[in-house]
Amino acid sequence: MAYFIKEIFYSLQGEGLQSGRAAVFCRFAGCNLWSGREEDRITAKCKFCDTDFIGINGQNGGKFNDAQALVTKITEYWPNFNAKPLVICTGGEPLLQMDTILVETFHQAGFEVAIETNGTLEIIPNIDWICVSPKANAPLILTSGDELKLIFPQKDASPELFQHFAFKYFFLQPMSGQQLLNNTQLALDYCLKHPQWRISLQIHKLLNIQ
Repeated sequence: MAYFIKEIFYSLQGEGLQSGRAAVFCRFAGCNLWSGREEDRITAKCKFCDTDFIGINGQNGGKFNDAQALVTKITEYWPNFNAKPLVICTGGEPLLQMDTILVETFHQAGFEVAIETNGTLEIIPNIDWICVSPKANAPLILTSGDELKLIFPQKDASPELFQHFAFKYFFLQPMSGQQLLNNTQLALDYCLKHPQWRISLQIHKLLNIQ
């Protein structure tokens, strides 16, 4: 199976429980909730995405003809195998392309495998860290995992809709854009009133890194 990758880069995780941890990011091209084109944003199920996931022309992106080719490429960007290597599979929506062969090949190379998904597709086995970010009015299939990260606020996606799902950690992440400061205050206030939830800030943007 071929994999279409927008970009591969080494950085620090900027969101959620593992914020600050070094990882190789593998951004898969394509998403099932938005085409990625501005002219389609108004009709998309996810209207607030700030990520470019179209095509394979990003940093170190390309078409990889099999799992070993992709894993070999990603291994090039991990600097020190004295520490447990982490790959974060993101998108777009990585589950449109990921399969068990790819996860097994990552594990054979020594990687811990994390995924960031919108939760609308079936998960594949043996992923080490599952982060689900639900989107309003999108059918949520994946209702368990390691962390649920809700972009906040979203009309028709209040935290109360998700608080009973089987996740270990629950995060509110202020929606970026012109209302970021106000959204941050709203998330702060909600977390203080509902301590099941933690706030997730995009520290990679604060640090001006990818």
